Amino acid sequence: MDIGFAVGPWDVSFEDISSSMAAAERHGFASYYLGDHFYVGEQLDSIEPYLLFTLAARDTERIRFGPLVTPVMFRPPSNVGRWAAQLDLLSGGRFVLGLGVGWGEAEHRTYGVDWPRLGERFDRLDEYIQVMQALWGEGPVSFEGEHYRLEEVDSLPKPEAGRPPILIGGTGEKRTLRLVAQYADEWNSVDLTPDALRHKNEVLAAHCADVGRDPATIRRSMTTIGFVGATDEEVEAATLTQMQRTPPPGNPTPAEYRAALREGGAVMGTAGEIVDQLGRLAEEGMDEVQFVYFDLASDSLPAFLASEVMPQVADL
Repeated sequence: MDIGFAVGPWDVSFEDISSSMAAAERHGFASYYLGDHFYVGEQLDSIEPYLLFTLAARDTERIRFGPLVTPVMFRPPSNVGRWAAQLDLLSGGRFVLGLGVGWGEAEHRTYGVDWPRLGERFDRLDEYIQVMQALWGEGPVSFEGEHYRLEEVDSLPKPEAGRPPILIGGTGEKRTLRLVAQYADEWNSVDLTPDALRHKNEVLAAHCADVGRDPATIRRSMTTIGFVGATDEEVEAATLTQMQRTPPPGNPTPAEYRAALREGGAVMGTAGEIVDQLGRLAEEGMDEVQFVYFDLASDSLPAFLASEVMPQVADL
């Protein structure tokens, strides 16, 4: 199993992002993903992820990187398609284009971005991917959809054939997993229990059968919003830090908060607990888990995972 990081690029500096990317590379992590939001909760400093991806392409040599995930309404597919192709070329084939329908209504409305009904956003995501695949293929090409169009475009430079890979985030069984079966190279979820993952895999397999695709050709990854550490005291400290940053509803104790997150599928605890949870996910077909990297100013999380967890799960 591969281990990576997911980072929210808000209330952080360029230096924080650069140093945490370097830490991920130095400690041997597989990936470094960035959230794509104008803001989450409070309106804090929020660095444009596609700007930061140029840093990843320039300053790292091995890790995969990309958005987790770009909401379909934020930017036109022609822009994102061109950026994705060129970031993949710039990085030597390490960019992963994560896409989704979006969930933050408030940030869309605050920034004047349209927020149509959910069904329309799914329809747009379907066309969005078709537009980008057209841009990446032989041109000139035209496309006439309900929401997007191209007219005799030949987008250059082209990415390598079959690239960049498309990741689709979400767990909706009717539309999301259907689009995964149709288009995705990778499917990403957030905090699934092994039982929930098994069920979602069964639903995905049924969609794959409908479209004539082998489900084994789709990579599975999961982002976990869990609190981990070398000792129980470190886990407690990580919990308290995050509870202070984003107070959970209901005023739970740290132990109650961890229990609720663990019940929902978050990977939590010290090394032995983490390895056990990752092992059970691997048994259900999980290929990669990205841990949320909360404190970018500290090297303790990557150092801990690299020394205590990654060697034990590398062959899962």
